[in-house]
Amino acid sequence: MEKKDFEAWLDNISIAFLSLTDLQKNEILDHLISLSGAVQLRHLSNNLEILLKRDFLKLLPLELSFYLLKWLDPQTLLTCCLVSKQWNKVISACTEVWQTACKNLGWQIDDSVQDPLHWKKIYLKAILRMKQLKDHEAFETSSLIGHSARVYALYYKDGLLCTGSDDLSAKLWDVSTGQCIYGIQTHTCAAVKFDEQKLVTGSFDNTVACWEWSSGAKTQHFRGHTGAVFSVDYNDELDILVSGSADFTVKVWALSTGTCLNTLTGHTEWVTKVVLQKCKVKSLMHSPGDYILLSADKYEIKIWPIGREINCKCLRTLSVSEDRSISLQPRLHFDGKYIVCSSALGLYQWDFASYDILRVIKPPDFSNVSLLGFGEIFALLFDNRYLYIMDLRTEKLISRWPLPEYRKSKRGSSFLAGEMSWLNGLNGQNDTGLVFATSMPDHSIHLVLWKEHG
Repeated sequence: MEKKDFEAWLDNISIAFLSLTDLQKNEILDHLISLSGAVQLRHLSNNLEILLKRDFLKLLPLELSFYLLKWLDPQTLLTCCLVSKQWNKVISACTEVWQTACKNLGWQIDDSVQDPLHWKKIYLKAILRMKQLKDHEAFETSSLIGHSARVYALYYKDGLLCTGSDDLSAKLWDVSTGQCIYGIQTHTCAAVKFDEQKLVTGSFDNTVACWEWSSGAKTQHFRGHTGAVFSVDYNDELDILVSGSADFTVKVWALSTGTCLNTLTGHTEWVTKVVLQKCKVKSLMHSPGDYILLSADKYEIKIWPIGREINCKCLRTLSVSEDRSISLQPRLHFDGKYIVCSSALGLYQWDFASYDILRVIKPPDFSNVSLLGFGEIFALLFDNRYLYIMDLRTEKLISRWPLPEYRKSKRGSSFLAGEMSWLNGLNGQNDTGLVFATSMPDHSIHLVLWKEHG
């Protein structure tokens, strides 16, 4: 057929084809396909692929592509990155997608960082760490050896661990290297706390002492308790030291002179924990910036306005059972906003502004679980066999790590949490260093540490 005649015939056929119904069009196509040879079918296949498989990410404006991508889960997005270089480029450029993915995993987000590749890398790192936690492969263990008798007191700060022992010594260890930095002769230590210059110890001999690291000299001795001192805390700005004792009292001391400023009474059990902390919320009883003292015994937590007046009165007493049928575990968390303590009934969180119980977390088999650390995203818990990580958003245990037969302590001073910032959300950098430390029957200290990223 001549070209001119073909074009005229094609125009007539096209007009007739457009006038048909969809069903009739399909029948015509089926008939033409049945008449076609290999050359025609190959041509048809090549053109259909181009017409049907349109790359919407390439055709859409970038902001619309980002909007669609936000509806996909991160794992699907990673698969989509393999479709083509263009898809990988578009998906990797969507900052909000990867920031949201990190948030959902419990990661801290710095909104000032807008580099999408940064957040994609953080997400990939987060996926690895969360898988390690789920598979119980995120930690490793180590030991510190050097004491010759029971290690009863532990305190951790900024990569350094202080240990107090019945061998009449206290040692300061660099956790990252396992090296002992200082070792000084002391009394029997039931509680320790330190800074760069000094060490404060509470003792089974009913006294508190302050020691100088560099020389090992005793710079202050606090006498007045009639029972063992199980907990100490201090603040250089206030020049105050507080101590909780088996004589049921809390004493407030002048840190620089050793003078007893006040004795706080009201407890009817051993005072096993004292915490001196700035308040961060406003209420009728305190304002942000006020110093607050918390003291805890077996059944009660007492709140004192220590920074406002030395001769203070108890603001409130918190408990989980009026008839004292349920006892508190000897660990206490207070960050200025919330008070958290565990009991056989579960994990209790009080709002410090109102003193109301915000929630009670009751995971399975909680009767023997104790609190180590509590944050905005995660909580660190433990019992006789395992160390646990809980996602506080779901109240589910997401990881556990086996523990050896460590030395048990009713006062809770022979075990502690290490680095705590990750409990407010991991960020790819704060999952390093010490997680947990406890004293062992052979007088060593068992350490649980974050394993380096693979």
